[in-house]
This record gives sequence, C-alpha cells and structure tokens, in this order.
Amino acid sequence: MRSVTLRPFFHLLVALPLIVLVLRWSALIAGTSSRIAGLSAEPIDFTINYLGLWAIRLLLLTMCIGPLARKLRFPSLMALRRPAGLWTFTYALIHLGVYLGLDLLGDLALLWEDVIKHRFILFGLAAFLLVAPLTVTSTHRWIRRIGARRWQKLHRLVYGAALLAAAHFILRVKGFQVEPWIYAGCFAILLLIRALPILRKKLT
Repeated sequence: MRSVTLRPFFHLLVALPLIVLVLRWSALIAGTSSRIAGLSAEPIDFTINYLGLWAIRLLLLTMCIGPLARKLRFPSLMALRRPAGLWTFTYALIHLGVYLGLDLLGDLALLWEDVIKHRFILFGLAAFLLVAPLTVTSTHRWIRRIGARRWQKLHRLVYGAALLAAAHFILRVKGFQVEPWIYAGCFAILLLIRALPILRKKLT
C-alpha cells in the first residue's frame, strides 16, 4: 500500500482516542455523570492521564516506524514517521494544556510548587521541551536549512525524550505497576537497537 493511501487511515486511527475523549466531555457537559460518560469520578485527572498515556504510546510508535520499515522492507512506512511525531506532540501539548489550564487554572506558582514536590512533573516537562524542537524542525525546509547531518543529530533527542517520558510515567503512578515499566523496557530496546550499529562502527 502506498504511503499516500496509508496516511488518511493513519491520521484517522491516531485521532480516534482524541475524538472519544471529546465525545465523553460532550456527554459530561450535556449533563451525564462523569462515571457514565467514561471520565471516572475525577474527570480532569482522568483526562490528564489519558492524554499522557496516548502521548507515550505515540512516541513509542514514532520510534518503532524506522526499525519496522527496515525490518519488513516496507519503505512506505517511513512516510508515517513525521505524522506520528506530530500527533505525539499534539497529545503531549493537550496533556500539558489540560494540566496547566484545568488542573492548575493557569497558576504558575502552583506549577512551581508541583515541580518542587513531584519529580515526575519535572521529567514530564523536560520530555516535552525535547519533543517541541523536533516537531518544529520536522519539515523538509528545516532539513535543508540546518543540513541533513545536523538534523539527524538533533532528532536523536527523541531518545532522551523517551527516557524522560518513561521516568515521568513510572514516578507518576502510585506504588509498583507493570505498565510503565513495559514502556520503559520498549524504549530501552529501541535505544539499544539504535546504539549498537554506532558502537560497532567505533570499535571497528
């Protein structure tokens, strides 16, 4: 299947979680109870966690596309890497926006208190700050402007963002939970896949 054909289906697929969330909030605003609407007893906390989880899932998907395209010998998949990255940033941005806008009501003093009190917030903010420039420089125009080699080096920051996002997730949950460690393990494997060829070149 050609990449041109894949893209509309891909956009629809990754937009579905956001559409579902909008429908749930629409039901809540219309008068349905938060539990029946599917937003739990704490709709704002649920929304923050929901968006953050999908941002991590899409970041993992973005990082998987390159290795999968090479392994399956399906180069058309590479055309989905940029849309996946843009959707990752979109979910992360809304995740941050809901936290700052609805949970903290835009109070930067409360944000500072949260950063001091909870390390996971610092890791999350750092991950977002690493993803943001990757999103801005993801176009062909930026590749030409800064050069392909520098662009590739810059976009290696995605691995740092992945590790920070994994740490954010692990520290966010209460007690020991398996799910965040699964994502951390997947990110570590992808980092290892990337690092091994570089190490081999340096050793030979």
